[in-house]
Amino acid sequence: MSAALIIAKREIFSFFVSPIAYVVITAWLLWSGVVFWVLMSFVAGQGVAQAASQNPISLVFGGTTLFYIPLLVFVPIMTMRLVAEERRTGTIELLLTAPVRDVEVVLGKYLAALVFWLAMWVPTLMYVWLISRYGDVDLGAVGASYLGIFGIGIYYMAVGVLMSALSRNQIVSAILTFITLGAFFMFGVLEFVFQDSEYKDIFSYASIWGHMEAFSKGLVDTRFLVFDVTIAIVALYFAVRAVSSRRGAQ
Repeated sequence: MSAALIIAKREIFSFFVSPIAYVVITAWLLWSGVVFWVLMSFVAGQGVAQAASQNPISLVFGGTTLFYIPLLVFVPIMTMRLVAEERRTGTIELLLTAPVRDVEVVLGKYLAALVFWLAMWVPTLMYVWLISRYGDVDLGAVGASYLGIFGIGIYYMAVGVLMSALSRNQIVSAILTFITLGAFFMFGVLEFVFQDSEYKDIFSYASIWGHMEAFSKGLVDTRFLVFDVTIAIVALYFAVRAVSSRRGAQ
């Protein structure tokens, strides 16, 4: 595991010294800031009774599509270079000839990806603080919301690592990640389409919307966490296999 930590540190350093890190984080903060302003303006514009019934935390963390759609863009950008860039520059050969196991390579990349994910969300604590200045904040709902967000990151980042391991350049990696995560998202949305279908529970289980709807209300549903971890394990397993096939081809 020490090798995985070394790889993770190298990835984190290389990411945060590159312009793309600051472009992505700045764009994300601008987007989330505008969304926060729009949602809070909506709540403030309602009557007193209606506004009191609204949960601002639920609105901000998953209450609208404005929360989910941008993630389908930002996640591919953050993860596209993790392995694909190593292939493009030829440094993957140096990495694979080092005394490092394939699983350590993948875990190192994955740990770095999780740090990128957390870096996106830490500044949003400011929104929680702003809400607390003008109303009551349920700290349990806040904690559950961030746990739900971390759960999403567990499997979103794993999918990004897998697609980067399968790709020979960053653009292909980003496109594959976007398509895969988009497919997961649309599959979950089907729970709202087939309300009376016997398959509704399956769609609901895979629904990122249902995931955040529960967590943003302070309900920690372990079924969603199990889903997140399961998808992550499967994705990382195939990422290791992809790296191993690259080593075998040398």
